[in-house]
Amino acid sequence: MSHAHGQDHQHDHDSPGSSELSEMDARVRALETLLTERGLVDREALDAVVERYEHEVGPHNGAQVVARAWVDPDYRRWLLEDADAAIASLGHVGRQGEHMVAVENTPELHNMVVCTLCSCYPWPVLGLPPVWYKSPAYRAKAVVDPRGVLADFGVTIPAGTRIKVWDSTSEVRYLVLPRRPEGTEHLTEDQLAALVTRDSMIGTGLASAAAPSASEGA
Repeated sequence: MSHAHGQDHQHDHDSPGSSELSEMDARVRALETLLTERGLVDREALDAVVERYEHEVGPHNGAQVVARAWVDPDYRRWLLEDADAAIASLGHVGRQGEHMVAVENTPELHNMVVCTLCSCYPWPVLGLPPVWYKSPAYRAKAVVDPRGVLADFGVTIPAGTRIKVWDSTSEVRYLVLPRRPEGTEHLTEDQLAALVTRDSMIGTGLASAAAPSASEGA
């Protein structure tokens, strides 16, 4: 079962960037080699899976979802009510994305996602998780000091904005719907998607500020 955690508890941890995953990576490589040598894993099939998640599946899929929600109020409501169906309607389905929940940032509430037990992550919309997301430091600090984590990422949230931390599980994964940047009324859906960062959909970042229009830059 997922859990939402509060904020403003102080606790010291290493920065989110610190990790010991290099050792884990070595173990994974050794296991892959062993399974391949014994004929239990088809290397070509494995390479195809890795290729897909590195080049076809990634944050650009989630950005498309967010941009559609920004420009289409009906889609936004659908996304918040039934994220699985709304995301699937754009063709983004697959393993680790079977049970999605979308949570919306507002001036009063900022959402952030963590997986305290392991590294549950919505692959179909965000691709493979970044190293820091899987690090013990991030997983611990996000729960007890979310403002400190945001500060580590260079993000400052107004003191009056509440922060809610969502704990992903093997059953439920979350997608943050970031706030649309001001001054983006003139942008197309594709241009808006380019403003959506991976971190903004995890809640450790914000959508990028809009580039000035041609008339503004003249």
